[in-house]
Amino acid sequence: MNIARTSAGGCLITALLAFSYSGAWADETAHFDPQFHEGTQKLVEELVTKGIPEEWLTDAVNQAVFSQSVLDAMEGAAERRLRWHEYRDIFLTQQRIEEGAEFINTHAEALSRAEDVYGVPPEVITAIIGVETYYGRHKGRHRVLDSLATLAFYHPVRGNFFRGELAAFLDIAYEQDVEPSELYGSYAGAMGYPQFIPTSYQAYAVDFDGDGMRDLWENPTDAIGSVANYFAVHGWQREGAIYHEATGPEIVPEELPFNQTGAPKVTAADAMAAGVEAEVDLDPELPVVPVWLEFADDSIGYRLGEYNLYVIMRYNHSHLYAMAVAELSEAIAQQVEDQR
Repeated sequence: MNIARTSAGGCLITALLAFSYSGAWADETAHFDPQFHEGTQKLVEELVTKGIPEEWLTDAVNQAVFSQSVLDAMEGAAERRLRWHEYRDIFLTQQRIEEGAEFINTHAEALSRAEDVYGVPPEVITAIIGVETYYGRHKGRHRVLDSLATLAFYHPVRGNFFRGELAAFLDIAYEQDVEPSELYGSYAGAMGYPQFIPTSYQAYAVDFDGDGMRDLWENPTDAIGSVANYFAVHGWQREGAIYHEATGPEIVPEELPFNQTGAPKVTAADAMAAGVEAEVDLDPELPVVPVWLEFADDSIGYRLGEYNLYVIMRYNHSHLYAMAVAELSEAIAQQVEDQR
């Protein structure tokens, strides 16, 4: 999964980012040998106390290579630079919709079972995997080991976070007896069909086919169950709506907390009082996530998300991402229906 953008700003952080990303803190010759790198030395010592052999850990981190491109990519996420219509056009293509319907047909048993167990519809699970990796086609071109080592020790703001992800990644690789240097993922270290970061992998991945291994890299059945489990743990409401189309003024009302990635803080009545009204009747006390979206002709569209929209944003902290998943899931479901 992608990493949420921090709301912190200011000259100091800007300067730090510019300093780091220019290569001033590291270069392509940087290495992570624990004999010479204090950070990896301490990490190895900590993981040894958890039962991972020192020789295995040392060999693993010795293979990590610094990547400036990873640091650069952290500042270029599409959610940060695209308008809604540009972002939507990436994912709402006819090919992705048709292949989503094919994914549902191919994995019908696993998807049906996931809905029974976790309450998440097949089209929503499929849309997540479709947005994240094009149904497993594009799982990432960065070695996860390189990405996480680079971010853990050279990212100026979130190094501690990524250090924890690197530790979790090494733990997973050892536990599942896979070679850390052979696993690929996103620039932020997200892995497999659903692009779980390592701590999410540890917390939410499930062995959904009962073969004794939680494999999100090559096993779509485990990926399906794991996405559904993630949503269920985060409060997905079985048979609940994701969002509602709404109408509103030409100028976005300032009194509503639009496009927030937190849990719903206002009610449908609050939204209506500000001039934003769902196109269907809603309980005035229903908590909602107000969303406004910018289209190619510069017009504005409104949505009122329910709690399930917030759950999608727990997967990726972006209202654009959540709306793309929601609309893709609708289109896939319609495609499946049309093919019957």
